[in-house]
Formats: sequence, structure tokens, C-alpha cells
Amino acid sequence: AYAAAAIAAIAFDEAANVVDANVERVMARLFAVETPLPAARAELRLKAGQMAAAGQAARPGDYAQALMDLGAMVCRPREAECLLCPLAPCCEGRRRGEPSRLPVKPVKAEKPLRTGAAFVLTRQGQVARVRRPDKGLLGAMLALPSTDWKASALDVDQALAAAPVLGHWRHKGVIDHTFTHFRLELSVFHLETDERLNAFEWEAKDRAGEGMPTVFSKALARGLS
Repeated sequence: AYAAAAIAAIAFDEAANVVDANVERVMARLFAVETPLPAARAELRLKAGQMAAAGQAARPGDYAQALMDLGAMVCRPREAECLLCPLAPCCEGRRRGEPSRLPVKPVKAEKPLRTGAAFVLTRQGQVARVRRPDKGLLGAMLALPSTDWKASALDVDQALAAAPVLGHWRHKGVIDHTFTHFRLELSVFHLETDERLNAFEWEAKDRAGEGMPTVFSKALARGLS
């Protein structure tokens, strides 16, 4: 709808309601619309249409471009240049003294937390690595040996019960990583061993993080610290 309206106004000089994110911001501040996005979009589009009907009769293309440029360069997302704005005298958001608060953003839902453990197993300057299963998150990527990631809390005894080898594992702390849909807390454990176990891929410490996802690079750094 935006592209079609912009082409109609700018290319063919036809009256059209051109509404992009910049125009939405101008409308939200001009009329002090308190409804959070995205629910406010219908109201903002309606107000933009009402202004367009009154303001673009003579020069639709110029009006559409001027309004978009106003939002992009003057009524900016964080630092509105109200002193330069030709709409400032009638802007309700400016009158209330908080134009940059508008448009109201939706409250982000807190991401669920999952927990697990990662194991940094070292031998003579090398680190044990594994290949994750082909399917699932981070599928087929190099990683540290680790537990499954659960929604329930994981205590030290539970973590050590899932360790890849027996030994006196040292708890090196917890790293936090945020994925798109959840947060992950990984307890990191370290063990130096004398055995070269064939179940793992071994790589020099200074190269062990290469090819690993960020979450395991973080865990590796913590385990070697």
C-alpha cells in the first residue's frame, strides 16, 4: 500500500495517502496518539489521510515527499528537531513536552529462561569439541560438550551427572546468552585430563572457538579463564 501510494503521488501527481514509518511518527507526535504500535497504525493512517486530503490538493507529490522527509530529517526517532519543524506550533506531542516518547512502543514480553551446562575439557593445550546433532537449534555446528537446555533450574550435581567424563570438574561461573525466543544461562565447568579421548575433536586452545556459535565461544572463554 505504501509503495503504490508513493508511486501514485510522486510519479503521477495523484492524491494518495503515503504512509511509511516516518509519516507514522509525525502523526503520532502531531496528534499525541497514545495507542501503542502496531495497534495504532490504523489510527495513524486515518489521521495521515485526513491531513493529505487537506494538504496535497495542489501538489500531491511534493506534499508526500515533504512529509516523509520531515519525519526522516526533522521529526527523528530519538532527537526530534522541534525548533526546525514547521508543524511545531500545532504539535500536541511537543505541547506536552515529550515528543520523543511517541509513537508508543509495545511492551516487550520477557523471554523465557532456559538453563544448561557446558564442559570445557582440556588436554595438553587442546580443547575437546563435539558436533551438535544435525537437527535442532545450532544443528551440525561445532560446540562444547553440554547438557540439554531445560526450562527448569539446573543445579551443580545435576550438571556434573551429565559431564562427558568423570573427574574433578571446576565450576567457572555462568554465562548468559540471548537467542531470538529465549534466554540461556549456561553453567561452565572445566577439567584438565591426561587422556586423549577419541569421542571428541581436539583443537588448540587458541583456535578452539573457530567455527563455534557465539554462545559456546563465550562458554569456552569463561572455562579457560
